[in-house]
Amino acid sequence: MTMHALNPLRRGMLGALAVTASMVWLPSMAQDAPPRVKLTTSMGDIVLELYPDKAPKTVENFLQYVKDKHYDGTVFHRVISNFMVQGGGFDASYKQKPTRAPVVHEGQAALQRGGPRNTVGTVAMARTNDPQSASSQFFINVQNNAFLDPTPIPPGDPVPQFEYRGKVYKDVPRASLLNAGELYGYTVFGKVVSGMDVVNKIKETPTGSGGPFPTDVPKTPITILKATLEK
Repeated sequence: MTMHALNPLRRGMLGALAVTASMVWLPSMAQDAPPRVKLTTSMGDIVLELYPDKAPKTVENFLQYVKDKHYDGTVFHRVISNFMVQGGGFDASYKQKPTRAPVVHEGQAALQRGGPRNTVGTVAMARTNDPQSASSQFFINVQNNAFLDPTPIPPGDPVPQFEYRGKVYKDVPRASLLNAGELYGYTVFGKVVSGMDVVNKIKETPTGSGGPFPTDVPKTPITILKATLEK
């Protein structure tokens, strides 16, 4: 979504899970139990478990926004019942909050480390059409959205064989794949471990226009009252 946040691939879809990172966190985080963040919302609590061993920079980025209380008072500004719910960027007046520099895209690397895909209940970073544009906005998948998954690139130059969306390509120059924005997908960095019932209530809320957005805005604002690190 400029993204005006998310013009997903599904309705014309992949305009941009819009959004529209740099920091220090515990260096031993990957060895510890996965950190959890509780989103206290106006519809109930949602607990996210994060995976710094799969997407370290993305998790650091998200946790720094939590630490800075960036998410407190933001709304879920885009809700699509058969796709995802998105928030983390706009206040109750639909004014976009300032952000730090974008975080490096880790989608392909996270998958290669065994990270999750864009399945029901997973949490991923929203961005514009530029893969390197994710900052604070995130979304929770409420469907299995395989079309949002990154596509890992096999070794070799040229790459002997590469498959993308059912088609097989042979002897592809590596640079052409590394620069192909459609292969980046969206970085999954955690999942909902408590409060999926709240997410399901959010996804079913009536939507319409609101602020700068012509569609998909909850008619009754759904606010993240505060985001706190649980462990």
